[in-house]
Amino acid sequence: MAEETWVPKTELGKKVASGQIKSMSEALRSKLPLREYQIVDYLMPDIKDEVIYIERAQRMTDSGRRMNYSITSIVGNEDGFIGLGRGKAKEAAPAIRKSINDAKLHLIEIKRGCGSWECGCGRAHTLPFVVEGKSGSVTVKLKPAPQGVGRAVGDVAKSILKMAGIEDSWGFAKGHTKTTVNYASATFLALMETAKVKINPAIHLSTPIYIGSVANAGSH
Repeated sequence: MAEETWVPKTELGKKVASGQIKSMSEALRSKLPLREYQIVDYLMPDIKDEVIYIERAQRMTDSGRRMNYSITSIVGNEDGFIGLGRGKAKEAAPAIRKSINDAKLHLIEIKRGCGSWECGCGRAHTLPFVVEGKSGSVTVKLKPAPQGVGRAVGDVAKSILKMAGIEDSWGFAKGHTKTTVNYASATFLALMETAKVKINPAIHLSTPIYIGSVANAGSH
């Protein structure tokens, strides 16, 4: 549950606390900026988090050696919601907390479907269509896959897809994929592309129809 000490400061937070907005989907569709991570805790008390990258940097000062941490984390419910964030601090624990809270502020709702011509089961187990994301030198392309393929992607992308609720997907990446932060960001941006297209529910999920864009999808 949300922390008892949370006092909403934003319009979105006040609407959530008062019960006007009762789900995370409603909150994201409201077009109000998500600036309080407690909103996510309140609406999604079972949300999961995972640290996917820890970067440590040392620097010498007059008082001795100082350590700085830069953490990259993901959050999600393994059922259509995913967030990616970063946090920095002089100690690991505060940096982790900052990165998780930042990921909550960048939470998006993705679309899933059965976009593989090899499958056609109609279950929302994979991507509805091919998506691509780019961050720095890394480009990630994710394609729909039939049931049973699993997450045929790299380890970083695999963690993100699992947290988002994608069970099956083909994945292709090019560039300096060892740069974990860029790899994660490119994967996240690829998933964000699914939120920019509406799919006609009257048509089979393996045949998505593009009928418009969702304004400011996933932007905060």
